[in-house]
Amino acid sequence: MSAFTVSDFSTIPRYYTALAEWLSCMLLVSTFYNQHRLRGWRMAAASAAGLAALELELILTDSLPVSLWSVGMAGSAALMLALLLTCLDLRPVEGGYVLTSGFMLAEFAASLSWQLYYYYAAYLAGEEQPLAALVTVLLTYALVFGVYGVLSRRSCVDGRCIVVGRREMLAAAVVAVLFFIISNLSFLFPDTPFTSHYAAEIFNIRTLVDLGALAVLFAMYFQQQELHARYELDAIQTVLETQYVQYRQPRESIDLINRKYHDLKHQIAALRAETNPQRRDEWLDAMESDIKVYEAQNKTGNSILDTVLTSKSLYCQKHGISLTTVADGTLLNFMDAMDICTIFGNALDNAVESVLKIQDREKRLIHLSVSGERDFVLIRVENYYEGELTFEQGLPRSTKGDDRFHGFGVKSIRYSAQRYGGTVSITTERNWFDLKVLIPKNTNKK
Repeated sequence: MSAFTVSDFSTIPRYYTALAEWLSCMLLVSTFYNQHRLRGWRMAAASAAGLAALELELILTDSLPVSLWSVGMAGSAALMLALLLTCLDLRPVEGGYVLTSGFMLAEFAASLSWQLYYYYAAYLAGEEQPLAALVTVLLTYALVFGVYGVLSRRSCVDGRCIVVGRREMLAAAVVAVLFFIISNLSFLFPDTPFTSHYAAEIFNIRTLVDLGALAVLFAMYFQQQELHARYELDAIQTVLETQYVQYRQPRESIDLINRKYHDLKHQIAALRAETNPQRRDEWLDAMESDIKVYEAQNKTGNSILDTVLTSKSLYCQKHGISLTTVADGTLLNFMDAMDICTIFGNALDNAVESVLKIQDREKRLIHLSVSGERDFVLIRVENYYEGELTFEQGLPRSTKGDDRFHGFGVKSIRYSAQRYGGTVSITTERNWFDLKVLIPKNTNKK
């Protein structure tokens, strides 16, 4: 039997195309499970509305002339983007980047399913069979979306979309548009050396070009993911080194102050033995009392923690911040100096940054504690805050403008805690920000 031509049933029914686009969006929504904007029945309602909108749009634009066919496809892409941005907590640039893969995935699934059905109907059955078309489409969709779902889940970072900028989004969009035009060129311009009148050849071109587009876009996504992971690791390492440098810098100054105070104690004893005016005695008593207070503060039993706390305490006193500490530093003796500096330095820096925004100095409160909880060390840093906090991946969003790469302070704390098998949790209640770090006692660093 001879092959059918374009005028036969080589065109994919619009409702099957709409179903492929909807399934592609739902697959992306399930892949980025930690960025869901909606939950429960709201997610189900938005998904159902998205399917209805895609089906209606493609059916209504089915009667458009070929010259306006691209307008209908642009409308479908816009609806897919709207569905993604409704269901996922993405910036428009990130949504556009994700859309490129989703749109080409839908095109590939629809083209492959109808190519298989066309081969069966044209060369084996010799006639159209709607039931066979439905079965072929459903089985092909299950295979394509299932394989892509496994691959995307394995390459996904913590169930969230990687952070991309406008340049990356435009590059992916250019790739998707070019491949889409090439794959459908035979429908618009069949009389060229690169196109065909025959359905089988059209399907071969379209399916293979769409598959190539998916491969290119997936490679781009994987590369962006690697770059993003490398950037985060470098940024966290910079934070680690910065906190350690901040610890080393005041160490010499604090040692010098300790020596000066030690010498001053001997001077006071000598002065007391030489003269006994009443006012001088009162003055010397006050000096000695101050020295005792200084010696007592921030003496936790861990010299590294003492240095960090002394440095932060001096800064808090200068800026009207009340920092209270109840810490058994001996519990931290199994930890490296850099990890102690990272956890306490970043935790206190974040707390200080938060309370400095409060105009009422009476509310500039920070409390730090280190205690033993059975076989664990519990590090807790609490501070009062004002305003609204939003979280992403369990981390507070940055309030510094560009939140594309946010939360490196908390990420570095988590990184240090995980080296000992520890965990980090953050809760907020009644304007109190509560950071908890739980680390197993006497655990070897990983």
